[in-house]
Amino acid sequence: MNGSTDPSIVIVGSGFSGLCMAIKLKQAGHDDFVVLEKAHDLGGTWRENTYPGCACDVQSHLYSYSFEPNPRWSRMFSPQPEIREYLRHCATKYGITEHIRYGQEVTGAEYDDRARTWRVDLRDREPIVCRALVFGMGPLHIPHIPEIPGLETFAGPTFHSAEWDHSVDLRGKRVAVVGTGASAIQFVPAIAPEVGQLDLYQRTPPWIMPKPDREISARERDLFARFPASQRAWRHAIYWINESRIPGFNNPKLMKLAQRVPIRHIHKQIKDPELRRKVTPDHTMGCKRTLLSDDYYPALTRDNVDVITDGIAEITEKSVITKDGVEHPADVIIFGTGFHVTDALDAMRLTGRGGVKLSEKWADGMNAYLGTAVSGFPNMFLLIGPNTGLGHSSMIFMIEAQVHYIIDCLRLLSRTKATALDVRPRTQDAFNADVQHRLDGTVWSSGCTSWYLDPNGKNTTVWPGFTWRFWLKTRQAKLSDWELIR
Repeated sequence: MNGSTDPSIVIVGSGFSGLCMAIKLKQAGHDDFVVLEKAHDLGGTWRENTYPGCACDVQSHLYSYSFEPNPRWSRMFSPQPEIREYLRHCATKYGITEHIRYGQEVTGAEYDDRARTWRVDLRDREPIVCRALVFGMGPLHIPHIPEIPGLETFAGPTFHSAEWDHSVDLRGKRVAVVGTGASAIQFVPAIAPEVGQLDLYQRTPPWIMPKPDREISARERDLFARFPASQRAWRHAIYWINESRIPGFNNPKLMKLAQRVPIRHIHKQIKDPELRRKVTPDHTMGCKRTLLSDDYYPALTRDNVDVITDGIAEITEKSVITKDGVEHPADVIIFGTGFHVTDALDAMRLTGRGGVKLSEKWADGMNAYLGTAVSGFPNMFLLIGPNTGLGHSSMIFMIEAQVHYIIDCLRLLSRTKATALDVRPRTQDAFNADVQHRLDGTVWSSGCTSWYLDPNGKNTTVWPGFTWRFWLKTRQAKLSDWELIR
């Protein structure tokens, strides 16, 4: 260490991943760690996404820590403020707030081969030196805004849904919404009644299932509070219902049968045949992220809403021009175009053993062992790393499994009295070969373009199967998988 103030472990990010790592470290007896947060409050995704209608699309009783059940969720799918408050509660209850350093943005990190330490670089601050480094930022934190000719000339406000500008009054305005992903299907119904005109620019329609959302009654909340076992049983039921969907993801023919449900959903909520045609996908369900909503399609049937599918050619000072040559006046442009996922770490300079950069290591696509460790980067761990994403269940389950595994890696370090652990290349290669083999023939590889795929068309994002299989693989860090650095 280069100073008494340097911690042994650095965690980057204070969302679900970073807080879970911090809580479990503390419970395992580690107190010499810090959580570095670029913003001035905790919460990660649930701090940054404050757009109207923002809510979880996984049932609240599963989208929460298993060790900290919340019997007071107000709805089956909780709104953003409630989830953010839950994270604040967890940080306070488990004594994590004293470990968080706000306003500290990590710009890169470099491994020192001689000292067996990581130097963590911060924007406008002195570096921090640590023994172990855990990235818990998650993949959905860098907004993606498409490059559209003329965008810089637009005179009105423009912003991404993850950077919602609440100072902009949308009442009576002509609003152009670009993108029809998970965020757009939530904020479009929320803003449509108040805007003058909403033009929704759709490249590919998503599959949308009915959303079984409802208010959780006071009686149910009291039952969960008084009898925690009842809430655990409810959580388990939700988990296994979600797991039952995996056979469909693994069999495109089976998934096409399941498409009857969202098709009925479209026909029930939209009567206009032309609008039905526009919003009906032509790809296999699950190939892109399947969404949940009961109010999106009704919003599209409003007189002041148009779904435009001709593609955007350019943007002018006061309008959007589509490829058919039509000019659509606009006062505000809102992007619901997702995030940088497969290249989320590209902006961060990460250098491992022998001066090898992560960008070089991942030149042919990102990959890691158990989505958690990268060969050549000792004592560096990723939460929600490559091929840990889900299309059917709660990422909190995956986070907890990874955190358990990282804690076991630290125990392995302690038992062997080594200074660092580096996953063996053959271990990582065998794991990823198996993942890619299991992805073959699934709906995720059925030919559509999605954020699951990197620029080479390789799926480096999704876990191919049941989450309990991932849970089993992360129960124990096997010594044979690791090179001990002394």
